[in-house]
Amino acid sequence: MRNIVLFGSEDHNFILLNESEPGEEGGVRSNQYLIQHGDAGVMLDPGGFGVMPRVLAELLRYLSPTQLKGIVLSHQDPDIVGGLATWLELTGAPVYVSEIWLRFLPHYGIKGMSRFVGVPDRGMDWEVGPGFELKLVPAHFLHSEGQINVYDPASKILFSGDIGAAMLPMDKDYVFVDDFAAHLRYIEGFHRRYMCSNRAARIWVERVSRLDIDMIAPQHGPVYRGKAVKEFLAWFKELQCGVDLMTGDGQV
Repeated sequence: MRNIVLFGSEDHNFILLNESEPGEEGGVRSNQYLIQHGDAGVMLDPGGFGVMPRVLAELLRYLSPTQLKGIVLSHQDPDIVGGLATWLELTGAPVYVSEIWLRFLPHYGIKGMSRFVGVPDRGMDWEVGPGFELKLVPAHFLHSEGQINVYDPASKILFSGDIGAAMLPMDKDYVFVDDFAAHLRYIEGFHRRYMCSNRAARIWVERVSRLDIDMIAPQHGPVYRGKAVKEFLAWFKELQCGVDLMTGDGQV
């Protein structure tokens, strides 16, 4: 279990709220994050049903669920949305997700959609509260058709969803990527298989490169910081992946 403040100031924190242990959620380690500004918070990818009690316990170190002003779903996968129905019972916060996934979310046992906000394809600026602003940045086809990233200007951290995700072996456990060359073996296979195409990667890199980024925080695996941020972006911009690698018999 993790609880690490990636950025902290007097009134603003960006927290790795929980990293699930190996074996939870089908063996895929996943990160849940909290952005806290004063007495308000936004949760990023709250996780599947299995990790929900632990995420709640960590959240309570900082805020009550009733103080959440929003939940952001980067995309529609069960390791992100699986526990959402329970969160909706604990908080009155709106839920932000790509507008293309709104019609599918009721299949997670969600009865009403009145609290959901469909994020347009172009993304949006979100004024959460006084002095608390976030940017919802499109990252389509990486890997989801409607993936959303979240950029926090106060901390200069980009929550990147599955972009940058690492599949670490059970005996590896580190919080930050400082040596990108050594880390590459844990991300290369996943990105070649799950990311759609080099064109999608290039469009995303060109867009986020206009932001002032100190860290990239993915939904799985360690957080990129320092020179590893630029090294990852340079690598991803050139990556051949997904449909770029398909052959006539459908192999990738």
